[in-house]
Amino acid sequence: MGILSWIFLGLVAGALAKFIMPGKDPGGFIVTTLIGIAGAVLGGFLGSFIGLGQVESFDLGGIFIATVGAIVLLVIYRVVKKKKG
Repeated sequence: MGILSWIFLGLVAGALAKFIMPGKDPGGFIVTTLIGIAGAVLGGFLGSFIGLGQVESFDLGGIFIATVGAIVLLVIYRVVKKKKG
């Protein structure tokens, strides 16, 4: 996928992760987008590693895998921020 597709998929995945796990997180829209992009990469890597597929295109499976990756990163982000604060 091209970089713009990754950014758009990350934006969607980050928004879905935030919808599934609402809460007050510092950083707002930019941090949510970055977590979504990183989640798409993480989800694609882990999905291909365990045989669930890859984030290769903007389809339902790719969105699901990217969203799961974004949720994992959002949980990690909240735990790290909670320990520091």
